Amino acid sequence: MGAISAFETAAAVKNGKGGARKAVEHALEQAEKKASLGAFLEVFGKEALERAAAIDRKAAAGEKLGRLAGVPVALKDNLLYSGHAMTCGSKLLAGYKSVYNATVVERLLAEDAVLVGRTNMDEFAMGSSCENSAYQPTRNPADPERVPGGSSGGSAAAVAADMAAIALGSDTGGSIRQPAALCGVVGLKPTYGLVSRFGLVAFASSLDQIGPFTSDVRDCALALSVLAGHDRRDSTSAQRPDQDYLAGIDGGVKGLKIGIPKEYFGAGLDSEVEKLVRCAAAALEKKGAVLKEISLPYMKYAVAAYYIVASCEASSNLARFDGVRYGYSASKDDTGLTLQQAYEKTRGRGFGSEVKRRIMLGTYALSAGYYDAYYAKAQKIRALIRKDFMKAFQECDLVLTPTSPTPAFKLGEKMSDPLQMYLSDVYTIPCNMAGIPGMSIPCGKTAAGLPVGFQLFGAPFSEPLMFRAGRAYELGAGAA
Repeated sequence: MGAISAFETAAAVKNGKGGARKAVEHALEQAEKKASLGAFLEVFGKEALERAAAIDRKAAAGEKLGRLAGVPVALKDNLLYSGHAMTCGSKLLAGYKSVYNATVVERLLAEDAVLVGRTNMDEFAMGSSCENSAYQPTRNPADPERVPGGSSGGSAAAVAADMAAIALGSDTGGSIRQPAALCGVVGLKPTYGLVSRFGLVAFASSLDQIGPFTSDVRDCALALSVLAGHDRRDSTSAQRPDQDYLAGIDGGVKGLKIGIPKEYFGAGLDSEVEKLVRCAAAALEKKGAVLKEISLPYMKYAVAAYYIVASCEASSNLARFDGVRYGYSASKDDTGLTLQQAYEKTRGRGFGSEVKRRIMLGTYALSAGYYDAYYAKAQKIRALIRKDFMKAFQECDLVLTPTSPTPAFKLGEKMSDPLQMYLSDVYTIPCNMAGIPGMSIPCGKTAAGLPVGFQLFGAPFSEPLMFRAGRAYELGAGAA
């Protein structure tokens, strides 16, 4: 059986042919069969089957069904689902259960989706390989000896391995798009503010955005149609009406101007990745798009500026995890601790090394005497990166780049070298810094059979244009 299609599953369910249970059973069978990949931290087997059966009964009775009727959906382990465990891949939140639903979870349930489990992730979304989870590494379905990317590696692997038709992830510096490219699926980081962050555990609040993984662009557009929309509970939520992102998706790319930034095709880019990405651009050109070389000069500062901004915000956001209100507490293991000692031991034992590294970096950069030198300067660079993109979008409709500089690397290969790990996101980070949408689309495999993805950037709220271009590539340009 091929990849589960959200679009086709929902259509089958609405025809009253028992499609929900069939799709969910298939997803759960794949999750069990491929459990060694470590994509899931928990599978909601019984609950998912009961919900699928209820949806099939609704269909048989002729009741109105939602847009994702019977579609198996997986949730990254940093999204709240009431009554269910949520750990952010960390020992610090072991045993915690959500007491309310994230807005995206509410929207999925309202459209009759079936939630099949919570997926593994780098602890508190900090990582590019899904090896920083406190519970298990996740393996790439294309080659289990290699990483799936991160931090949403479990969600990418779940879709790639046919365990879900849609999986949600969060993208702070590439955590949806980079694993999508490494696993050979579609991954979207929407425009900042388009999808509510209410119920997402914050890493870096000015950068975080929730988005979907799917097997194709059409399913991605369907997923965003459900997820996007204003939410008064999120102060950064954009005041925009709900939209059907499937409308106009087959409009093609004739006359579309696509910018190719020269800074994305220099040192550090794997030759096979470059060849496949340039072939994708040429295929779009053959379909009628116009390619234009552009420049994004401040992109070279993006990684350095990002790791200051993101770490500073993480230092602030993660201060709430103190062992007093929820999660692991050292005072349960050691008696007689002072409050200060309880804080120190709880955070010292509960957080992993990468999370500690970023908290310390952020705390240092925010400290007296260093704020202007680091954080304020990084924010100025961020403004220049956004200015670069806005200038580019005056010349072209979309920007096309590689998603990742290399295919999936081997498990353990970069764990001892944080800088090399950070550079895995060199092509994805600028998008978050600018607050614009970005989507990774599969564009072939290397000689070793490893997936490669190319990336499309658009101006704020230009997702419909990105879907058009991505769909055109899938339907013909990428057929070879």
